[in-house]
Amino acid sequence: MSVDVKVPMLPESVTEATLLTWHKKVGDLVRRDENLVDIETEKVVLEVPAPRDGIIKQLARNSGDIVTSDELLAVIEPAKLEEPAAEPSISRETEPDAEPAQTAAQMGPAVRKLVADNNLDISKIPGTGKGARVTKADVIKFLDSGMEVETTPQPAATAPASVSTVTKGDRSERRQPMSRLRSTIAQRLVQAQHTAAMLTTFNDVNLQAVLELRKKYKEMFEKKHGTRLGFMSFFIKASVEALKRYPAVNGSIEGNDIVFRQYYDIGIAAASPRGLVVPVVRDVNEKSFAELETEIANLADKARGGTLTIEELTGGTFTITNGGIFGSMLSTPILNPPQSAILGMHRIEQRPVAEDGEVVIRPMMYLALTYDHRIIDGAEAVRFLVTIKESLEDPARLLLEI
Repeated sequence: MSVDVKVPMLPESVTEATLLTWHKKVGDLVRRDENLVDIETEKVVLEVPAPRDGIIKQLARNSGDIVTSDELLAVIEPAKLEEPAAEPSISRETEPDAEPAQTAAQMGPAVRKLVADNNLDISKIPGTGKGARVTKADVIKFLDSGMEVETTPQPAATAPASVSTVTKGDRSERRQPMSRLRSTIAQRLVQAQHTAAMLTTFNDVNLQAVLELRKKYKEMFEKKHGTRLGFMSFFIKASVEALKRYPAVNGSIEGNDIVFRQYYDIGIAAASPRGLVVPVVRDVNEKSFAELETEIANLADKARGGTLTIEELTGGTFTITNGGIFGSMLSTPILNPPQSAILGMHRIEQRPVAEDGEVVIRPMMYLALTYDHRIIDGAEAVRFLVTIKESLEDPARLLLEI
């Protein structure tokens, strides 16, 4: 009996999705749990796996179509597939370079998506999986290593059907629709501009103490906890202390009410191949530095791999964005509705500052706090940012909560 493949149930806040790319065509063999198609919602890209082994009998929708929950996507005719032949053993003494290049069909869905999104040449990535196969972790490590990325040309068939190129003389333009995520980002940013009374206050922070602390304990921290000691955990801890003192910054407007949240779920803005995403680290006040760094690293890996879940992208009471990793010296971040404030980090610069009547060189960073003036007074915003500054310039305050 044929098996229907349907659009998975979408969250309540998501009414429709866009069918991105079919990985199979009519007549293709497919194995159970193999990814058939990618579906993009306004928050994440979902993979739709095959419910069983079989042959694709029908594709009910085309790439680019708008679909809703439980809508028919494909029909699979059950068939018993032959098990893949065992890979022959290869003598590395006689054939040291005999490992065949990995093909797209041999990649797992997550690896295939990472390679495609980042336009990578799979043959340049060292594999640690069985038979030297490239795993998702290998691709992420390759991207993080800063190695020169050699790209491989993408076949024209992978381009969206609605992309068009217009040439006028020696000048050309390429036009394509916004992705659902990019469209949602645009709508939310415009919404923030139209509905909130946004104002930004600035300060700078001397990170000498944080840098010395990291330098002293970095290796010990990584050896004990299995994760690197970054800057973000310090900023999260400092933000929590400030949010406790000024609860309006952790609140939001709902109708005619102000909701003061007594929990601390902080969104960390991250760049991904599909655009800006803001995964949320929940209950940060209950987590240690090591737990925060581990969770941040996991969410960053998922953002790069396009595997963040809807749950990981929803909620959040306050957001931190770090433009410094791209070289930004100063910016005015835009609110992430319905939140009432967002903290902007920037690049660290060695600058001359006055200390005890002398000019010294210190690692300085500009901080920016954009806030909704409807519920946060200017004095509160300034004191909030000063609290973060004081906590970072004397990290012992974070341990003593003073």
